[in-house]
Amino acid sequence: MEIWINPACSKCRSAVSMLDEAGAEYTVRRYLEDPPTAAELEAVLERLGLEPWDITRTAEPVAKELGLKSWGRRPEDRPKWIDALAGHPKLIQRPIITADDGTAVVARDPETVRSVL
Repeated sequence: MEIWINPACSKCRSAVSMLDEAGAEYTVRRYLEDPPTAAELEAVLERLGLEPWDITRTAEPVAKELGLKSWGRRPEDRPKWIDALAGHPKLIQRPIITADDGTAVVARDPETVRSVL
């Protein structure tokens, strides 16, 4: 299992604590220091069953600078969104847990963290 975190995020710290309390084996990826590639984002989105705009933090200042709220959300728009996430990892919703069984979740609440344990 791997968890993508921003250590400054309280939801990330909470998810890590829950994993620790459960005795789960996992790897931490500080995705701001080690940003995912476009291919890694594609793979995670496939596992999540989501589109890139579904995991984008549109309230971030860089999102406003890029004008993300006005971007299209059609299949042909996916590459542009993925490039934005890869180029600006702060835009990626967190934490994301990729489980060993091939599933993945955006673990913003305790119930979702429990679902991968």
